[in-house]
Amino acid sequence: MRFLIIVYATTESEAGALPAASLSARMAGYHEELARAGALLDASGLAPTSAGWRIRYDDAGRSVIPGPFSADGRLVAGYTLIQARSREEALEWTRRFPNPRGEGRAAEIEVRPLYDIDGLPPPDAVERPRAPDVDG
Repeated sequence: MRFLIIVYATTESEAGALPAASLSARMAGYHEELARAGALLDASGLAPTSAGWRIRYDDAGRSVIPGPFSADGRLVAGYTLIQARSREEALEWTRRFPNPRGEGRAAEIEVRPLYDIDGLPPPDAVERPRAPDVDG
């Protein structure tokens, strides 16, 4: 099972400020521990929304909306993608996730399981590839 750990943006991260060296060291240690356990699939911080854009879809088509974006919703500043044998194992890993704003500061991360392609029904128009029949 794969789980995405979402780190929300702050006014500091949206201003382009990088984490303090002590927090970067704790995050690196956490990610190294995940990697040694074979649980780390990917992790990265994101540039501020001022460097990005959104694509808006409506009945007129698509339009590009350049950043920065208002903080009226939750903006994502980074993520860690992990592999776990169970929800409980993922919960244990995420309980150990370093506070993304530094110890003693209010913060929140979000954890969401990813859909597994085998757990979704295929669309009617698409046939799933089958493994070759090596016996016949």
